[in-house]
This record gives sequence, structure tokens and C-alpha cells, in this order.
Amino acid sequence: MSVPLGVTARLDVAAEVVQALAEGRPVVALESTLISHGLPYPHNLEVASASEAAVRASGAVPATVAIRDGRLLVGLTAEALEALATAPEGSVRKAARPSLAVALAEGGWAATTVSATMIAAHAAGVQVFATGGIGGVHRGALTVNARGRGPSFDISSDLEEMGRTPMAVVCAGPKAILDVPATLEYLETQGVPVISVGQADLPGFYARSSGIAAPHVVKDIDAAAAAVAAHLALGLGGGVLVCVPVPAEAALPDDAARDAVERAVADADVAGIGGPALTPWLLARIATLTEGASVRANTALIINDARVAGELALSLAARPLAR
Repeated sequence: MSVPLGVTARLDVAAEVVQALAEGRPVVALESTLISHGLPYPHNLEVASASEAAVRASGAVPATVAIRDGRLLVGLTAEALEALATAPEGSVRKAARPSLAVALAEGGWAATTVSATMIAAHAAGVQVFATGGIGGVHRGALTVNARGRGPSFDISSDLEEMGRTPMAVVCAGPKAILDVPATLEYLETQGVPVISVGQADLPGFYARSSGIAAPHVVKDIDAAAAAVAAHLALGLGGGVLVCVPVPAEAALPDDAARDAVERAVADADVAGIGGPALTPWLLARIATLTEGASVRANTALIINDARVAGELALSLAARPLAR
């Protein structure tokens, strides 16, 4: 997939990232919405810094992506990370593909979601990206519920981006609040391979297992890298979703995670919560229902995904890729 010149003209790539890419060393992109919209200060800065450290410990260079004053930043300094983490509430826009142009035009800070991060990272030449969980098909997006609400057609632009942009995306599976089977079907329609590393089930975000068989299974990161390299070399234009489970010591029991999600979704329906407010409301409700265990799991999986992405990038760097 060619990179639009307009995107390239907006890029500011950190010197360390430029040098690593020029030398063929592994680089991992990291999104920034967890900093501005996902976690409160100082927890947001701690997790972002720990994620970068996990990438470095794996032998790769981290490149956190964000927007500032009309520029796409690929790689943030420690000072920039802190500035984003401490920006006044409501002052940081959330940028996805549909809102990217507005975020660039309006100036100031904007944090990048999965889709916007993929656009910027791919333009810079980065092939691996780590996030917590991808967005997808929301419950009720394609159906009418018992209260006569829906279909909402609430489907994340992450899925379309996965079908457009050639990049390996490492995550702990689709977010547990989604319609996971429908999300997998949508990814299949987009031609996106979904690979589970080391287990037959798709990871369940907060839990080790979603209870749903993964479309593809590989035994380890090197095997995942081989599949990613083959996919990128084909030049099909889309990405690969590489799924790894939350670390066992931080994972919620499978039944407890599913019960908390179902209760939160039911509560949101009764309260009439929908649209952009739905995801943050559900995450906060799940945190309450699990007495904070979901937040601890979320933190652990974000850092673990960064570590695994570093290992994947390292393995990919040792393999020739046709471009």
C-alpha cells in the first residue's frame, strides 16, 4: 500500500526511530489514547513508560504516536509523554481515521487510536504496533435488542484499517465488551488473518480465554513472525492481528470476566447509555464490578503486548520481507 504524500508531509519522526529504521533494527509503534483517555494521571504515564521500557527490553525501539500542533509524531520524548499525560481534561482530542483531518487542523494535542496510529506508523515505515485490545463490532450494532433499540451500526474504524494497512498489530484480542464473533467475521471479510499465539482459544482481553476458537494458531512468536512476514510479502494491503493472552497472574477468571461484562452491558442498556459514551462507561462499570481487578488486568496486558510486539519485531527484522 502506497503512503499518501499528505500523510508523509505531516510526519515528525523521532531521530532514534529514523536511525533504527535506516539500520534495519526493530521498531514498535504504541498508541496514545490510553494516556489521554484510558487511565488517570499518574497511572497513565506509568503504564506508557512501562510499555516503552518493555519494548526496549525486548531489543526494539518504541515509537509512541500522537498528534501535536498539526503534526503526526512518531516517537515521543519523555517530556512530550508527560505533557500529554498531564494535559487538562477535555483538551486532548481522540483521533481515528474519521477524525484525523480535524485533529490535525485544529492544533493542540490529539491522541491516536488504533486506526490513526496505524496510518502514522505505516507512513514512517514501522511494521509492528502494540495496543491493549482492538475495537470492533459493538453489541447491538447489527441487531435489535429486547427493548427495540438498534441496530446501531457501531463498528470501529479499527477493523477497516486492519484491512487497509499492512502492519502486524499485537493485542490481547478484541475488547471484551464487543460482539467478538461478529468482530472476527468482519476481520475475515476484510482479509485480515487473526492469529493466536500459544493457545487454541482467542484471548479474552481481561481473561486468558474468550471461549472462542482462534481462526489461526501458532506455537510461538517466531512462528507468528513467519506468518506475518509471509502475509506482508504477498502485498495484499492489509494487516495481521496477533493475539496474546493477558499474563496469568493478572488475568481475571474466565467466568468472572464474562459475568462482569454481561452485567455491565445489561446495566448500560437499562441506563440508555450509547454512542461515544458507551465504551468508557462500560469500562468504568466493569472496574467497579470487579473491584479494580479489570484495571489491573488491563495494565498488565498493555505492557505484555508491548513486550511481545518487541519480540515479534525482532524476529521480523531477521527475515527478508518483499516490499
